[in-house]
Amino acid sequence: MDSLITAAARALAAGDPLGALNRVALRDDPQALALRGIAMAQLGDFERARPLLRRAARSFGPREPVARARCVVAEAEIALVSRDLRWPTKALELAQATLQAHGDRINAAHARYLSLRRLLLIGRLDEAERALASSDASSLPAALRTIHWLAIAGIAMRRLRATHARHALAQATHDARQAGIPALIAEVEHASRALAVPAARLLSGGMQQPLLLEEVEALSTSGRLIVDACRHAVYATSALVSLGRRPVLFALAHALAEAWPGDVSRHELAVRAFRARQVDDSHRARLRVEIGRLRTELRALADVRATERGFVLKPLHAPGVAVLAQPVDEKHAALLALLADGESWSSSGLALALGSSQRTVQRALDALADAGKVQALGRGRSRRWITPPVPGFTTTLLLPAPLPGD
Repeated sequence: MDSLITAAARALAAGDPLGALNRVALRDDPQALALRGIAMAQLGDFERARPLLRRAARSFGPREPVARARCVVAEAEIALVSRDLRWPTKALELAQATLQAHGDRINAAHARYLSLRRLLLIGRLDEAERALASSDASSLPAALRTIHWLAIAGIAMRRLRATHARHALAQATHDARQAGIPALIAEVEHASRALAVPAARLLSGGMQQPLLLEEVEALSTSGRLIVDACRHAVYATSALVSLGRRPVLFALAHALAEAWPGDVSRHELAVRAFRARQVDDSHRARLRVEIGRLRTELRALADVRATERGFVLKPLHAPGVAVLAQPVDEKHAALLALLADGESWSSSGLALALGSSQRTVQRALDALADAGKVQALGRGRSRRWITPPVPGFTTTLLLPAPLPGD
């Protein structure tokens, strides 16, 4: 490896893409193409970075598997940053295995953390935790240790473990400063801000109260019966019932919990559960069926009793009932929360992260674009969606994620 390539690689490792380009911008050999691609990616020009990395991978040929694998890892990182979450993970796994087999443990670890962060983004926390448990970051460079602690913090936030998240972010801050990479330091600061702004709203007794992550954690262990509109679940200390795939049942539980300790009329329940403009006999018959199903689902937590005008929620053991709502009252709040991380998302990536169809997400994006809340960049398959960060609330709790014990 010549001196210019070595100097450019060191500049990239230190987070200096312009310094790297000054050394290799006019060269077209495979090593220079790869470094130029990584430099362009660090500058945020992903459209130029991808072709450069692919040209480099083709130029290296089969006799240089490690160099080719590094190009694959770099392209995977671009896919992650640009929120192209349907990028083929199999290629990244093969690249990680190649790097590990040839003794490049640093880049192999980098590939492993890219996979882990993708799992975190799409809410597959159990898989992310298993991957993290098998990772030993103590002997890795400071930059990778920062990513390790950021992953721990991300999981802790989604598990409502505020203390663990705060400790992990403190470690990430220490390692990011040691690495001295401005982009990494900024990423840690961005993640740390999530602990200082409301993560949810508490609806109880007709009042609304914004809650920080610590307060959400305290509420979840308070023994009260919680109807969680962030995750579409009902839980208390003893049990959890997920209603993520039962929207009618969750709408009924939400309406009953909001009115607790009072009851809700049959007419209002039918309107909220079925979105009916005019309630007729068919709606009332269907309501009886759905209330029966809700009783079955919540049998370990609460009873749903009939009253003269409707139904009332009666917790079995909990001293009270509360509704945990999203920080903002917006129809597409979960979509906006993902976009508010400041990155540009593809509609397919949003669909994967939210567990929805791409058609559903596209309709929501079109509605938000008409309202001026999101903006599209590019055309066709390269189209990405962005929105300015919504001030005053954290985004991570809105991501689709199971609760502890789910």
